[in-house]
Amino acid sequence: MTGINLASAWETVADYRGDAPALIHANEFLSWTDFENRSARLAAGLGAAGVGPGDNVALALYNGNEYIEAEFATFKCRAAPCNVNYRYVESELAYLVDNSDAKAVVFDNALTGRFAAVVDRSTKVALWIHVGAGACPDWATPYEELVAANEPAPRIDRAGDDLWILYTGGTTGKPKGVMWPHEHIIALIGRTLDPAGIPLPKHIDEIPAMLEAVDKLGISPRQLAAAPLMHGTSGIGALFTMFLGGAVLTLENRHFDPVEAWQALQAAQASTMTIVGDVFCRPLVEALDDAIERGEPLDIGSLRAVTSSGVMWSKSIKDRLLEHAKACGTDVVLRDSLGASEGVGFASRQSQGDGAAETASFVLGPDGAVITEDGREVEPGSDEVGLLAVSGPIPLGYYGDPVKTAETFREFNGRRWSVPGDWATVAADGSVTLLGRGSVSINTGGEKVFPEEVEEALKMLPEVVDATVVGLPDPKWGAAVTAVVQLDGEAAATDDQTLIDALRTELSGYKLPKNIVRVDKIFRGPNGKADYKWATKIAEEKVLST
Repeated sequence: MTGINLASAWETVADYRGDAPALIHANEFLSWTDFENRSARLAAGLGAAGVGPGDNVALALYNGNEYIEAEFATFKCRAAPCNVNYRYVESELAYLVDNSDAKAVVFDNALTGRFAAVVDRSTKVALWIHVGAGACPDWATPYEELVAANEPAPRIDRAGDDLWILYTGGTTGKPKGVMWPHEHIIALIGRTLDPAGIPLPKHIDEIPAMLEAVDKLGISPRQLAAAPLMHGTSGIGALFTMFLGGAVLTLENRHFDPVEAWQALQAAQASTMTIVGDVFCRPLVEALDDAIERGEPLDIGSLRAVTSSGVMWSKSIKDRLLEHAKACGTDVVLRDSLGASEGVGFASRQSQGDGAAETASFVLGPDGAVITEDGREVEPGSDEVGLLAVSGPIPLGYYGDPVKTAETFREFNGRRWSVPGDWATVAADGSVTLLGRGSVSINTGGEKVFPEEVEEALKMLPEVVDATVVGLPDPKWGAAVTAVVQLDGEAAATDDQTLIDALRTELSGYKLPKNIVRVDKIFRGPNGKADYKWATKIAEEKVLST
């Protein structure tokens, strides 16, 4: 490990980059010098409220410059920023603020009413910081006023074991704060530098040499964070981007607009994009299709790489994106990663128009494995189901939860592993197929069915735009596999049995849906992941009530 702290690293980058852009929002560029200065002023405001080493700061923010500024300011104080889902209602917000022991909360104006309902019971919070237009409540301090009122906090010595806390989505239980030490995040960045032959800095003094090498090779990223910064895909990607001296581009619209995304990418000449599977990539591809039909094709020639993690990214959508890229004269690398809040590098699939753009098939990472519950590695081609695991630079555990930490972060054969609970199989050629999270698996007629496997098969049908699969109580089967589907408009007349029959070449009989529930649109979290609670409720209303 390097022992480098992200705040100290970014300060060094700011000294080197100067007037180069660090943050881009609504076509406005904020230089590295100004980014560092504003963050230092905000850090002084946090420090005056008592925020210091070992404390936590909750960020309830939409994508924008303030998100990364607040992270930088928190790092400068040697405190840990914690992500807060902006879709949470009052009880969920109260839980996370309390669970994280947040000493300060930075929140968007749109969330003022929700936080007002919980401020009196959030007694650990010493400072509430209000971001954006609209009236600041009397119990909070305006963000811009706090920045303007303080001189920049002085630079201090910091350690690599300071934390960045990433809260899980909580779709199958209460959210848990995953504790990532800075030096472990930086060690992961080394995997980006290795292929380019650039040594990972082991000391702050070596960062300028790394930046010089990055500049010579032209690999300094300009990242369009299409997915929310409050989730791992864009969040971790942004930490990587800033460490490498790049810039992070965020969109003005708070509801994902694919046309805006492409226009912003073109205007900023962004080179990378972080998305979450088909839920982002399908509308992006459709926007490119529509632009061509109008005779006004969009230029995506600056794009070099697209990274997705956490949900399905189908082959057909990948192929269409690659076709558009080639039409613009650019070779785009698509990086489909099996990652989680609890670890990075379980497995991945990289494609570049070479026929490798498969769906839900991955290659284990250098520290990845599929293991049994007692720690034995699954033999390739055995058809045995095991748990995805990753070792190497992984989190310390869950904040304030030693029991859950022991369940997920385990030691086998002298190595510490992160084992979040995702089941998979390993083919004879070593490729990994993700089956899904055991906590949402369906026990039907004594057989275990993983929802994601059925969802992937459904979404490969041309009639299906999106799908979420759940189990409903059934007197015969115990639980009936039930598919909540969003169909293409032209496929509305397709009967349920035709859809089910079309799955028979991909799924065993017991995995086929017993029920099909049609909805206008599948609801997903901002991170693109399935909301099984929502789907179960919809399915119960449509199936069990009839």
